[in-house]
Amino acid sequence: MELSPIFRRPATRQVAVTYPKGIHVRPSTAIVKCVRQFDSKVAVRYGDREADASDIMAILALGVPTGAELTLLAEGLDSKEVLDALVRLFAEDFGMQKERMKDEG
Repeated sequence: MELSPIFRRPATRQVAVTYPKGIHVRPSTAIVKCVRQFDSKVAVRYGDREADASDIMAILALGVPTGAELTLLAEGLDSKEVLDALVRLFAEDFGMQKERMKDEG
């Protein structure tokens, strides 16, 4: 049975990068680890460029700075769950709140 194209549209969420150093190696690693826990295909869109969220080098190549607005896209049975997890990850500064406090202190 072929699914209607309406069912193939990716789920999306908008997130802002609030981490002071933008998305560098450690945040990229956290994104990849999060995405790999799910079956859905996930992409990160910054401006007109898009990267596979399971590929650290592709994420790094986007060059995402602090304050950037990103679109997260997911296709698959657990797309809502992976996007929820990623939104939490961004909200928690990729699990690096202690480092952020140190930088601000």
